[in-house]
Amino acid sequence: WLQFHLGINRHALYPRASPMIDQLLRDTQRFNTISADYSQDEKALLGACDCSQIVKPSGVHLKLVLRFQDFGKAMFKPMRQKRDEETPEDFFYFVDFQRHNAEIAAFHLDRILDFRRVPPAAGRIINVTKEILEITKNEILQSVFFISPASNVCFFAKCPYMCKTEYAVCGNPHLLEGSLSVFLPSLNLAPRISIPNPWIRSYTFAGKEEWEINPLYCNTVKEIYPYSSGSRLLNIIDMAIFDFLIGNMDRHHYEMFTKFGDDGFLLHLDNARGFGKHSYDEISILAPLKQCCM
Repeated sequence: WLQFHLGINRHALYPRASPMIDQLLRDTQRFNTISADYSQDEKALLGACDCSQIVKPSGVHLKLVLRFQDFGKAMFKPMRQKRDEETPEDFFYFVDFQRHNAEIAAFHLDRILDFRRVPPAAGRIINVTKEILEITKNEILQSVFFISPASNVCFFAKCPYMCKTEYAVCGNPHLLEGSLSVFLPSLNLAPRISIPNPWIRSYTFAGKEEWEINPLYCNTVKEIYPYSSGSRLLNIIDMAIFDFLIGNMDRHHYEMFTKFGDDGFLLHLDNARGFGKHSYDEISILAPLKQCCM
């Protein structure tokens, strides 16, 4: 884990030919878990829940932070739907299911394309009783475990799902498949900044952003710092091409390490809404490429 963190540079998360990544993936799959807890975004929601606003059939908040015997950490996203199940036609992109295998596939595609901007991710079957319930010290997390009518061990996210327990995930009876995405260095050691994507989509049912109605929108972006110079705009286009290939329409922000300045690489985080429609290409994802280069 430390070698992975030390290998981050201004161009990528890890060196091209590093054998350390494959070892890191193996460790993620086999090391014992020593603690489990909610992620920070879930903790921020606890105690301030409006289920009429937050609850969605998407699994967006159903994720846990697992710590391993060597003190490495990874984000666990459970399997929410069958592998061959596609995004329903009536779903908006912002309420789409999060697919654990999309995180894994996105990491491997990012690596094949030589971007190396997605944190390493691997699949693992977790015993939710022994590796989550029995080791967590979070009483709220302990309280959301229950036994289903089929005698399976289930749990749900306390805040977003307390009004909708049918969105819980269940083991079989204890075993649950999911993805584990390796944590980046803490923000105290390696500060990151989150920046709105210039080609952000509208997160309303009927609204449209300027880029969706103005084919010359890129001319405006090119006049704005930091897209007016350096490699930032090119990195945005790279990210759009990557999102097109995985079918991700939900790239509303991007993150960068502040240490590397304006020309550092963009992190390709949170790819679980990709790969939702294997036989459909959403051309609008390529808007940065089309509007800026064609």
